[in-house]
Amino acid sequence: MKHIISVLVENKFGVLSRVSGLFSGRGFNIETISVGPTLDPTISQMTIVTSGDERILEQIIKQLNKLIDVIKVADLADKEFVEREMCLIKINAPADLRAEALRIVDIFRARVVDSSPKSYTIQLTGDEKKIAAFIELLRPIGIKEIVRTGKVAMTRE
Repeated sequence: MKHIISVLVENKFGVLSRVSGLFSGRGFNIETISVGPTLDPTISQMTIVTSGDERILEQIIKQLNKLIDVIKVADLADKEFVEREMCLIKINAPADLRAEALRIVDIFRARVVDSSPKSYTIQLTGDEKKIAAFIELLRPIGIKEIVRTGKVAMTRE
C-alpha cells in the first residue's frame, strides 16, 4: 500500500541525506521524494511516497521523528489532501502528427513549453492517473523522453 508522508525539516545541509539514509538503512523504499523551502526559508517541506503495511509505516514515522532536524511528520493517508505531480514529455512531432499532438495537449490542459521542427516538449501537471493517461495517448506519436517530479501534497482545510 502506498503512503504519502509529509515531513517538515530544518533547511540545513545534510538533512535530505539523513532522511534518505534512514529509509535505505532499514530497507524501506522511497518511490518519490520532493523537497522545497516553505514560507520560512529556514524550514523545508518534504513529501515522501513510500509503500508498505501499517507496521512499516509506523516504524518509518517513529524513526523520522527521532531525527534531530525533523520538526513534524504527518501521514496523509487519514487526512483529506490535494496531490500533484508535474512532468515534461518530449515527443516526436513530424508535420503529419503535430495537429494530433496539439489536440491531446489541449484536452489535458497541458502546455507546449518548447518546440522544434521535429519535436515538442510538453508540460503537464496533475495526479498520477491523469499523467499516466496522457502518456498512453502520446505513446503512439512517439515519446522521446520523460522527466517527472515526485508528488507534492498538502492537506485540505
